[in-house]
Amino acid sequence: MEIKRIGTQPSGKGPSEYFTGTVRIDPLNSPPEPSNVAMALVTFEPGARTAWHTHPLGQTLIVTTGCGWVQPEGGDIEEIHPGDVVWFPPGEKHWHGATATTAMSHIAIQEKQNGSPVDWMEQVSDEQYQGNS
Repeated sequence: MEIKRIGTQPSGKGPSEYFTGTVRIDPLNSPPEPSNVAMALVTFEPGARTAWHTHPLGQTLIVTTGCGWVQPEGGDIEEIHPGDVVWFPPGEKHWHGATATTAMSHIAIQEKQNGSPVDWMEQVSDEQYQGNS
C-alpha cells in the first residue's frame, strides 16, 4: 500500500505550449508499472484552456469546482459543472478549460500507451474558444 500525503507532490504550472492562460496541475497519482493510469487535479483560471489534443486510450474528467467548457472537434462547446463526468474516447480531438468568466477544476484520468497519455496539437484560437468557428 502507498499513501500519497497532501503536499508531498508539488504543484506545477501548465506549460504554455499546451495551455492558454493560467493553469495549475496538481499530480494525484501515477503508480509504477505495470499500471498505466495517471490522475491529476487541473485548475484553470477564467479564460484558460488546453490546446487541442487526443488521448490514445481516452480520458475521463470529473469536474470538482467552478464552471468550464469542453469541445470535441466538429462538435459544440458544452458547459460543465461540479459532479459532471466527461469521457473522451481514444483518439477524439478535443479541448477543455474554464469559461471566460469562471475558474474550473477537474480531475483528469488517462492511461499511457507506449509511455504517453496524450498527443498535443495546435492551440485553441480565441475565435474557437468563443464559439465563432
